[in-house]
Amino acid sequence: MRLTIIKNLACYTINSKTDCIGVGVIKGRCECGSVQYEVDGEITDFSHCHCSQCRRLHGAAFASFGGIPRDKFRYVSGESDLKTYASSEKMDRVFCGNCGSNILADFKPEPGALYITMGTVDGDPKCPPGYHQFVGSKAPWYEICDDLPRHDTWPDD
Repeated sequence: MRLTIIKNLACYTINSKTDCIGVGVIKGRCECGSVQYEVDGEITDFSHCHCSQCRRLHGAAFASFGGIPRDKFRYVSGESDLKTYASSEKMDRVFCGNCGSNILADFKPEPGALYITMGTVDGDPKCPPGYHQFVGSKAPWYEICDDLPRHDTWPDD
């Protein structure tokens, strides 16, 4: 095996076949595989949102998001399959129009950031310490069983 580093790619050759993977690149996709994305950087914010909107939109007790720099995000495929839902004046939700997978949340008051849904992320990216938000409206049937910080609404910055 031969390993070569080219820009942000680690390329390796085995039996005359070369394959490259991103170094420090987070990859993700929707369930049907149509929408695929990459983030050339790290997750800078890691939250678990328990608001009623996130619970309904994700069909779960809470939704986990990874905050990333907007300028480090790009779609690899399926951009024409995306749909957007304005869940509030301040928030757009982006999802696959084929399978319905939630891809990201675009919180308009933070124009330099996007929040990818962690359920769409491939692999095990490095995440900062997480926290729970909107626990004041969490599902009454769900018990938070970790020691992460909890906020009734938005966390204080």
